[in-house]
Amino acid sequence: MRELFIDRVSLVWLVLVAATVLSFEVGHGIGFGDVRHASAAVLIISCIKVRLVVLDFMELRHAPHFVRIIAEAWVVSLCAILVMLYFLAPASNAAA
Repeated sequence: MRELFIDRVSLVWLVLVAATVLSFEVGHGIGFGDVRHASAAVLIISCIKVRLVVLDFMELRHAPHFVRIIAEAWVVSLCAILVMLYFLAPASNAAA
């Protein structure tokens, strides 16, 4: 039973749960004065979670190097594009 809690997959799962709680707290305004920065932080936390899922649950951590590099590049480029698009989009007028 002890091996169940020491296994890498269990630790990654705990990190994913902690990241979910962290993104929930950040999304509700803890630590950020600007909503755009909080939203960008939630996007970045989400991309970190995607990386962990790709590497550990899709088992690309031990895949050939070129496959892992493609997967890592996909996650990084996706995150960069989403954050860039979020900051380039015009601010919505919530009062209207």
